[in-house]
Amino acid sequence: MSIRRLPSHLVNRIAAGEVVERPASALKELVENAIDAGATRIAVKLRGGGIDLIEVADDGCGMAPDEMRLALERHATSKLPDDAIEAVSTLGFRGEALPSIASVARLTLESRVRSADGWALIVDNGDVAGEGPAALPPGTRVRVEGLFEKVPARRKFLRSARSEYAACLDVVKRLAMARPEIGFALEHDGRQVLTVAPGDTAPARVAALTDRDLPDNSVGVDLVREGLVLGGVAGLPTFSRGVADHQYLFVNSRPVKDRLLAGAVRGAYADLLARDRHPVVALFLEVPADQVDVNVHPAKTEVRFRDPALVRGLIVSGLRRALDAAGHASARPVSNDMLRAFSPSPSGEGRGAGPVPFPGLNNYTPHPNPSPDGEGLRYGVSDRSTFFAPPPQARAEPAYAPPPERTNFPLGVARGQIANTYIVAEAEDGLILVDQHAAHERLVLERMKRAAANGGVHTQALLLPEVVELDEPACDRLEARTSELAEFGLELERFGPAAMLVRATPALLGNGDIHGLVRDLADELAAFDQALSLKEKLEEVAATMACHGSVRAGRALSVAEMNALLREMEVTPHSGQCNHGRPTWVKLAKGDLEKLFGRK
Repeated sequence: MSIRRLPSHLVNRIAAGEVVERPASALKELVENAIDAGATRIAVKLRGGGIDLIEVADDGCGMAPDEMRLALERHATSKLPDDAIEAVSTLGFRGEALPSIASVARLTLESRVRSADGWALIVDNGDVAGEGPAALPPGTRVRVEGLFEKVPARRKFLRSARSEYAACLDVVKRLAMARPEIGFALEHDGRQVLTVAPGDTAPARVAALTDRDLPDNSVGVDLVREGLVLGGVAGLPTFSRGVADHQYLFVNSRPVKDRLLAGAVRGAYADLLARDRHPVVALFLEVPADQVDVNVHPAKTEVRFRDPALVRGLIVSGLRRALDAAGHASARPVSNDMLRAFSPSPSGEGRGAGPVPFPGLNNYTPHPNPSPDGEGLRYGVSDRSTFFAPPPQARAEPAYAPPPERTNFPLGVARGQIANTYIVAEAEDGLILVDQHAAHERLVLERMKRAAANGGVHTQALLLPEVVELDEPACDRLEARTSELAEFGLELERFGPAAMLVRATPALLGNGDIHGLVRDLADELAAFDQALSLKEKLEEVAATMACHGSVRAGRALSVAEMNALLREMEVTPHSGQCNHGRPTWVKLAKGDLEKLFGRK
């Protein structure tokens, strides 16, 4: 077959396959054009998830009629004043968007520059269908109708209108976050879905478009390194999601979905979240134009950095520094549903109608004589042989000194323990409940990390070495990493084909479950990439060890031990969540307590 030149309409459809994958792709190109035109307000209307209609109106600079005709030609753009493509600062610059969209839909382009009349051009699937005057305010309005209507092979691959709408909404949200100085409005099937005013700060815009609770459950990110600037907001680990759809990354105000950046975010939260949880973050990275290539993807959703290691290190350090500054903060407020669970009568019936009966008291009869010790009345059942125990004491041990003032400490002072699992502490502004195992697990992990960074973890030799039986592949994995495990204080030897001998354990772990620890470490190593060293997977290994060395639920603690745990939590980074991302403490504020008892 001989070589031939492709006709222009076919070239446009091939280009459309790269640029316009679905309605969200077309919408992205049109909104980016509006942003590049200097718009301060952008209004988007959708119908049928964008399949039936996409309309984008802006108040930007507008176009003259001859510029409009030129804009519908391929590779015609106003966004590259010279040939320096590496210095491009606009979002769109290929000049393919409008002609590509017009080749697979009915496109109506209306525009007006200030101090001039408006003009309209209509293109129906690549053919000019008409043009003439148009009435509209200064700016540009683009209508795209019947996307892929005459390209059934492409249209049948579109998803449902609901799915396409969700993708369009995500596009608008990301672009609105990238440009908080611009106002955005989105309407779908006649219903107003989204409205944000121009002039927001970046954190306020992110919160408005993600979760209103984000400001109270996040920390600011701010770091400058070697000419790179990182800003944004990072959700606390306990304010996490089951999917990674609330991670927003921007490079030079351009929304991107980049593996390097996403991997850096995962690395920063590595020992703070369970593997099935994902953080809520919005990161804004400013990079000199000569250090980033934005022209590596037709839709410009990916970028390439000259120094990827520098960028990754900047993101990990910035997030870590911000999360470290959060200290013992936790993002698990007491909800109204939780408060109602405390209430004796959720509906409010019976309140104020008399004392609440206690179960089991109906069969009790008072004894007519006081108890011999004079401490109170004696009560019994029909055989009068059962006595009430003395009133419960508020403290778990005698108080030889006055309890510390609750105002001195953020997490208050211990007042007792529930089910040998939860510490009850009183603070100046409310009641605090602490999961002792989760809290101590985090404290042990942070100690191990500090010890490893300062030259190694102290070991505790076993009087009698422990033999742990495993399958042969698990023993092979452990044997290959014995020298690295020794740096964490765990000394192992091969003991036959299917067993390992444990000679020493990290001193920080005390008398933990050695067999469970070794088995869990073998499983962790099976999940690691063999090319990675344990030092690169410090968080996972240390977290596994810390879990086995922490105070278990069900252990009774003295008041001194409870207070010591609280004090260490207050000065330990990330102590608001355990190694798996669960909260270590929750707070019942004074106002919540007042609600429970009808005082508020």
